[in-house]
Amino acid sequence: MANGKYKEWITKEGLLKLQGWARDGLTDEQIAHNVGIRRPTLYAWKNKYPDISDALKRGKEVVDREVENSLFKRATGYVTTDHQYKVVDLDDNVLWARRNKAKNEFKLSHPEATDEEIKEYAYEHVSTRERIELAQNEHTVPPDTTAAIFWLKNRKPSEWRDRKETQLSGSLDTNTRPLEQIDDKKLDQIAKRLSGDDGT
Repeated sequence: MANGKYKEWITKEGLLKLQGWARDGLTDEQIAHNVGIRRPTLYAWKNKYPDISDALKRGKEVVDREVENSLFKRATGYVTTDHQYKVVDLDDNVLWARRNKAKNEFKLSHPEATDEEIKEYAYEHVSTRERIELAQNEHTVPPDTTAAIFWLKNRKPSEWRDRKETQLSGSLDTNTRPLEQIDDKKLDQIAKRLSGDDGT
């Protein structure tokens, strides 16, 4: 099968890549092209290697679920929260305390580290600025009628489709005089009456 090419695709990295492509909505043919094989070879891999099959299924299921969840939220409405932030410089005392804490933690996990390494670590890993939240604003996104209709038509088609089918039973009585038995004069009168030009 593609001269052992499958081996690189049953690794953790290969499976993640396959799953990502499936999640991005690529078809099996496109995925096979990306791998450098033909589609029948990919089908054979899916049958022979459960890890490949599972990765592709998981990728597609994740996308389907995300879209379903988004559609459901649009159909029913939801509440969202906006956050407002501001970046500020840390107070000198707060910065000193955070750097000392970082130094002590690094010293405990790296007992062989020099004082200079400990100090560098603290200066690199403790920022002099931080983001603080100023406000939160909640607002409601109302239900979207189009999304609701789409959802219901697909989930409950017998109740929500546009055209309802009605079955009629019984017979149609067609026991009327055949047109051949009506003379031309009578046919002219009927035609005039139907067109509203019967002289009345």
